[in-house]
Amino acid sequence: MVSLDRLARSLSHLLEVIEGLQGRGAFFRSLKDPVDTANPQGLFTLQVLGAAAQLERALIRERTRSGMRAAAARGQRAGNPGLRARDPAAIQKLSEARRAAYLRQLIAAADRWLPSVRRLRADGHAWEEVVRYLNARRGAGEPAWSEERLLQAVRRFVAEGLAEATLLAPAPRARAPDRLLAGVAGILRSDPAATLRQIGARLEAIREPTPRGGSRWRPGSVAHIVARARKAGLLLEVPGV
Repeated sequence: MVSLDRLARSLSHLLEVIEGLQGRGAFFRSLKDPVDTANPQGLFTLQVLGAAAQLERALIRERTRSGMRAAAARGQRAGNPGLRARDPAAIQKLSEARRAAYLRQLIAAADRWLPSVRRLRADGHAWEEVVRYLNARRGAGEPAWSEERLLQAVRRFVAEGLAEATLLAPAPRARAPDRLLAGVAGILRSDPAATLRQIGARLEAIREPTPRGGSRWRPGSVAHIVARARKAGLLLEVPGV
């Protein structure tokens, strides 16, 4: 991390982030501040700097409010004069700043969603299925994906040259046979004695999402897929099924 103030919004948030890293067996080191949580001194320094940063932000907010009150007393209005006047140059500048900030947010979190999008789209999954998969695995505090929001993010990455345009290609209307059904049938052909739990474990091992986008396969869900595979005629050659 380059700077401490880029890591968290407040001291409590900072300590929460550090505790989360420590829970994963990782440490935090700032390239700008003398902080390294691999040792007790570094953790203490982190807490002191975090408290000082929070105080500085509070003082800045108070000075800003005082300045706005003083300006209002003089009859001046707060905000950007160009935006109040609907100046096209000011509006364009604000729009570009917002687009740049949005792109930075997407890039910062790309490792948590883009690889899954690439894999699932390559397998022919529809956007609705991709959204369910991502939402089932999002971290605490992360906003839920919608199909519109995910498409907007992918389109922006494609436009910036950060992702391949093939991600936006229409998914096939139907897969013949259904990839999941064929996969389960293949598991049973290789191991006709496999139980529902064993089939579920195989699906989890290859990171096959459940129909609802989950990561854990329950025997009931596996039984439903097996029944669909039998109905589709994919298990006729499997004895005992």
